Amino acid sequence: MPKRFNLREEAQKAFQNRKRKPELKRDAVLSTAAHLFLKHGYRRTSMEDIADHLEITKPALYHYFTSKDDILVGCYSQGIASILTRLDDADKATGSGLEKTRAFLRVWVETITTMEFGQCVVSLDDNELAPAARSEVRRLKRRIDRSLRERIAEGIADGTIKPCDIRLVAFAFGGAVNSIGAWYDPNGKLSTSAFVKAYTDILIDGVSMAPAPKPVRSSRRGARSTKSE
Repeated sequence: MPKRFNLREEAQKAFQNRKRKPELKRDAVLSTAAHLFLKHGYRRTSMEDIADHLEITKPALYHYFTSKDDILVGCYSQGIASILTRLDDADKATGSGLEKTRAFLRVWVETITTMEFGQCVVSLDDNELAPAARSEVRRLKRRIDRSLRERIAEGIADGTIKPCDIRLVAFAFGGAVNSIGAWYDPNGKLSTSAFVKAYTDILIDGVSMAPAPKPVRSSRRGARSTKSE
């Protein structure tokens, strides 16, 4: 789980000043809820738990969100919006369809490994939601899928991505990225930035049109060959 610093203290500050904007208080609720959902699970986290962490009453919490489902949809929305916003910025610095796809995957993996909202997108089960809320979450998820397919298609068109079944490749990428929430350890051997680059490279190398590098002989073997000649 991504590291958070003084989450409870920072979230409480939003409610200590009555003049604070409602948007800041909504954000504080979402940040707290995302942390608790990931730590304890969606079902095991109650509205009362969220209110207690914010040191507010349940009626005050209901002033900003109508239900726990409503809060979870908000967490999904924040995570997906972060991915799409950062993707737009990444696209401005890239050219080919392959590089846009690489940028997409990098942003996707980075958001999941560094933001709790991003991790909510891949770690929480939307089947636990009521039908209307589940439908809204899946609509948001489809935005990511469509955006990814567009970049893969662009890469095929400009010759930087191998001809492939775009739908199948998008599903493969999605499965690989979504699985991160189940096993990624931020305290592992690789730094977060090193992990993001390595994982993205593994995924993108499978569709790149660039030829695979030839194997390099060891210097010892090369020395023997030179001597025999």
